[in-house]
Amino acid sequence: MVQLLALVTCAGALALAAAELDPLSDAFIDLINSKQTTWKAGRNFPEDTPYGHITRLTGVRQGDSSYQLPRVEHDAGLIASLPENFDAREHWPCCHTIGDIRDQGACGSCWAFGAVEAMTDRVCIYSDGTKGFYFSAEDLVSCSHINSFGCDGGSPDAAWEFWKSDGLVSGGNYKSNQGCRPYSIPPCEHSVRGNRMNCTGHGAKTPECLRTCQGGYEVSYEDDKHYGKSVYNVVGEDDIMAEVYKSGPVEATFDVYYDFFCYKTGVYVHTEGGFAGRHAVKSTVWSSLLGCDMTLSSTEPAPCTPPPGFIIH
Repeated sequence: MVQLLALVTCAGALALAAAELDPLSDAFIDLINSKQTTWKAGRNFPEDTPYGHITRLTGVRQGDSSYQLPRVEHDAGLIASLPENFDAREHWPCCHTIGDIRDQGACGSCWAFGAVEAMTDRVCIYSDGTKGFYFSAEDLVSCSHINSFGCDGGSPDAAWEFWKSDGLVSGGNYKSNQGCRPYSIPPCEHSVRGNRMNCTGHGAKTPECLRTCQGGYEVSYEDDKHYGKSVYNVVGEDDIMAEVYKSGPVEATFDVYYDFFCYKTGVYVHTEGGFAGRHAVKSTVWSSLLGCDMTLSSTEPAPCTPPPGFIIH
């Protein structure tokens, strides 16, 4: 009985110690690596990084169900026929935006970026590579009035609903001078040190909603708008894979825990640390071979025409 009590006490002390560790400390990183083998943790942020900075980047707002999109489920036959590995970049090779990674800067606008990136890819895919329209993150972040707080977060469901109801104009990346409303927030170093400014301490303010295009753009703001015909939600691994396979990249949201900020390589599984928020990304690929170097696409590339220009009306 004395030994059992000692073991219980020891286990309780270890749990308490883990709970008290600073999520940005080396001790927390070492704890993660000692408790699992599927992924590697390491330092991405300096230890003195304010928690408000990193949690602000997880910009999916919670608790408001006012704008939940209708749910769509895919046919069981399609799901059963899905390949084990799939890469949308290889399946639709003429739609080069599928491989683009945009930089949201020091703005909690992941909810908007995941949406406009997937919208951009789908316009190309649905046109068999004949039409390119680079949807403006700036327009969505600054002008969406549906459950949106700009750089302080928003709802992915509401972002797609806004595309359907109000439409979105074109707009390239920061200083690209492309499209109607290019992104006005500069890129920054989110974690690793580089030659760009550090995101910490540069919390971006939501840009002003300007319903005009930049000077020199030959299309009016209203004429440049493109609208979504049908928007919906897909839930569950099988249905999400079927959606990507059938229609192209999707915007995906996931829970973020503090150990995720230490992720380096491998297949992430929540191991240690509390809930930090929700994040949105664009999902384009899946693989059954975890942690292996491989060619992901197991299907023949779709036929396509030469790459489109930046904007084709």
